[in-house]
Amino acid sequence: MENFYLESTPKTPRLSFNNDNGIFEISGRSIPENSIEFYKPLLDWLDQYVKEPKKETLLIVKLEYFNTSSSKCLVEIFRKLEKAQKDSKQIAIKWYYDEEDEDMQESGEDFKEIIKIPIEMLVLKEEE
Repeated sequence: MENFYLESTPKTPRLSFNNDNGIFEISGRSIPENSIEFYKPLLDWLDQYVKEPKKETLLIVKLEYFNTSSSKCLVEIFRKLEKAQKDSKQIAIKWYYDEEDEDMQESGEDFKEIIKIPIEMLVLKEEE
């Protein structure tokens, strides 16, 4: 299975989903004109990934900002990864946020309450 990669733009995040090592990253800003259309290829890719996930999968989220429709797509990504937790597969999410960005911190905390995947909240360091 091929890796999934999209470079970021001013309105869309960088999507780096590495099938070889099970390390996935979403970073940047997510305010696409049509979030569902933007995320559909990734969601389709995840449908294939969860059929044969790696023993350990890590999703790193380093978003500066995302709109409401993007948050719905993020939940969909998390839900697909929840399906991969069967057969002793380990899924984890690292949610990075700027220390002064209470909105991003609260968003991560909100996701923790609705998602059945451990979400580790981490303050973004300057060099990251």
